[in-house]
Amino acid sequence: MSNLPEKYTMTIAGLERHLPLCPLNEKMSIAAFVIFGDVELTVAGSAELLKKAPEFDVIITAEAKGIPLAYEMARQSGKPYFIARKYPKLYMKDIIRVDVKSITTDKVQTLYLDGEEGETMRGKRVLIVDDVISTGESLSAVEELVETAGGIVCGRCAILAEGDAIDREDIFYLEPLPLFFAE
Repeated sequence: MSNLPEKYTMTIAGLERHLPLCPLNEKMSIAAFVIFGDVELTVAGSAELLKKAPEFDVIITAEAKGIPLAYEMARQSGKPYFIARKYPKLYMKDIIRVDVKSITTDKVQTLYLDGEEGETMRGKRVLIVDDVISTGESLSAVEELVETAGGIVCGRCAILAEGDAIDREDIFYLEPLPLFFAE
């Protein structure tokens, strides 16, 4: 894929970022968006997403890259947040689980939610948050967790939408992220 640049430059929540391009296969690359460690972008992106968000009672994200965003959105809004975990933890009881396959993982993963957290969501408006929405598989798994727990999904959001997700009408996001194809 030598015809592609090494980085893709974009502006997100008023901040310029240079994302490295990573090949998924010999024909396609994606721009790697890693929110970990970027406090400035996490704070700014959270504020912008909250401006677009519908009324909600609880935030949830899938482990792990959405955690800083969910935390900061919860901090700014004063609402609680939960994490759909990749592995059950010893403290978790009455676990709710669903399977997921995403573009950045090579096998099916399972997401877990503590039953007590699920009970807290019951009957509440839940905002699903992620760093990037691409295929929507992770989003669907988290949505299934919320519905199984009795929560009401009121919105689905991300900092970036990639590929087919850019055209989805059931999500909101700050910026589109193109896919990169070799010529």
